[in-house]
Amino acid sequence: MKKYITLAIILVTLASCGEKPVDVDALVASGDIEAIKAEREKLQNEITQQQSKMNKLDKALDKQAVKKGGPLVSTMKVKDTLFNHFLEIQGNVETSQNVIVSAEYGGVITRAFVKEGDQVRKGQILARIDDGGLSSQLAQLEVQSQLAKTTFERQQRLWDQKIGSEMQYLNAKANYEGSVTAVNQLKAQLGKTTVNAPFSGKIDQVITEQGSAVMPGTQLFRLVNLSDMYIKASVPESYLSTVREGKTVKVDFPVLNKSVDAKVRETSSFINPTNRTFTIEVDVPNKDGEIKPNLTAQLKINDYTSENAILVPLSVISENAEGDQYVYTAFAKADNEKIAKRVIVQTGRAQGDMVEILEGLKVGDEIIVEGARSVQNEQNIRILNN
Repeated sequence: MKKYITLAIILVTLASCGEKPVDVDALVASGDIEAIKAEREKLQNEITQQQSKMNKLDKALDKQAVKKGGPLVSTMKVKDTLFNHFLEIQGNVETSQNVIVSAEYGGVITRAFVKEGDQVRKGQILARIDDGGLSSQLAQLEVQSQLAKTTFERQQRLWDQKIGSEMQYLNAKANYEGSVTAVNQLKAQLGKTTVNAPFSGKIDQVITEQGSAVMPGTQLFRLVNLSDMYIKASVPESYLSTVREGKTVKVDFPVLNKSVDAKVRETSSFINPTNRTFTIEVDVPNKDGEIKPNLTAQLKINDYTSENAILVPLSVISENAEGDQYVYTAFAKADNEKIAKRVIVQTGRAQGDMVEILEGLKVGDEIIVEGARSVQNEQNIRILNN
């Protein structure tokens, strides 16, 4: 059908030029291939020429339409809304109760009372180390101390009765006090042969097995308490006045596909001169024990809130040569036509693809959204969404 229409246009055009139309049927019936090809090429050239002329006419018509009604744009009415801005940073999970329990005395571990995974209480005995005869020495010292005490008490009664010399009294007192000190020192030394849990938690790792010889400082167990967890993160110093204790924080754990709500529990009073940041700590509830030390966390801290904020898409904000930011509004003229009017604005914080407007716009203003980059100031516009 298209071929027939095109051919009709060409025949009409040729006829208007005074040329005799070609009898296509007769040409086809003649079987002259060269003549058919030549005629086809001639017709193709004529079609191309006509199409080019039609394109020029269409562009002229479109140009006139735009000049009269202006470019086609879409707009949105400005309204106020609640705006919460969030600072997004990364932190690591830590716990103050994640320690390596080490030996304080040298000897052989005669008994280990716990294994990996055991829950222990604060003060519970974890292991015993051979005391190397300290128990026997302590028993002897205690006997000697008891004798020194008896001697001192008798000498004191005599001295109170003004019997005996002062030197005898002082020697007895010194012997008794020295024996008490020696007993206490040996008890403290003997106490180091018993390894106790410094706090309640879980035996995460048994580092040194029963029967091993250890020295002071030898690592024995890793003890972890997962109930007191927190996240430590570094915050740029520019947020020093807005990120404070008590601020709401949304914590995301990508590995666990889990989110929790928390609060900033502590902010440091020191600015790191190397990277100009300060540290914060965020409490993390961990009832199910899924959150582990050194786990990576994404923090979203609510550092700014405005209850009646004006938000516009970032894509509509432009900047002139002087550095001023502006948007285009749809301004109604007296004849009910609308024009694009440039308005200088002051922007605030951005969140996602939206930015807060602090000055320049008010509730109810109609801003150009689609087509904002193609209009000019005071230019007529046609609004699609209206």
